[in-house]
Amino acid sequence: MAAGQKATAVLPTLLRVLQKNQTALPSLRRAFSLYDQINLIDDVPEGQLRFQAYDDTGFKVNGVSYDGSILLAGNLLMNWTPKNFSDITPERYDFHVFRSLSIFKTLRPIPEILILGCGKYIQPINPELRSFIRSTGMKLEAVDSRNAATTYNILNEEGRMVAAALVPYGVTS
Repeated sequence: MAAGQKATAVLPTLLRVLQKNQTALPSLRRAFSLYDQINLIDDVPEGQLRFQAYDDTGFKVNGVSYDGSILLAGNLLMNWTPKNFSDITPERYDFHVFRSLSIFKTLRPIPEILILGCGKYIQPINPELRSFIRSTGMKLEAVDSRNAATTYNILNEEGRMVAAALVPYGVTS
């Protein structure tokens, strides 16, 4: 009997056993929804920043909830004032408002990649902002804030020098 015929012969028996035990096969829909959460976990390696959750108004990093935008680089985490993605600037124009990425002029070592979390939807990058980021030597990845948090966790877990600047997921413009 060929291998294909053997598999075909066993299939009805397998189906009867599954029906008898009423063992449900996992739903692909559930599997994909679990995948979305795979890198937002509670176990945080010591000395490493890690996104554990996000919502429409902020983020949870290493067990602490932060409202509003945040900026992470190395072991540095800062509250950040942009209310939406268009508020992000390359320079610090107003000393009372910290919404720029000018910290990357002085931060050493420079991360190899900057992940910009745009909110709920990916936004076009201002050419001046893109030019500034390139001038620092960093690569740029702009994605929605949910994927930005997950990407940051993955790259950080791999030991890569990564920074993230995210506005909350609920921001739509």
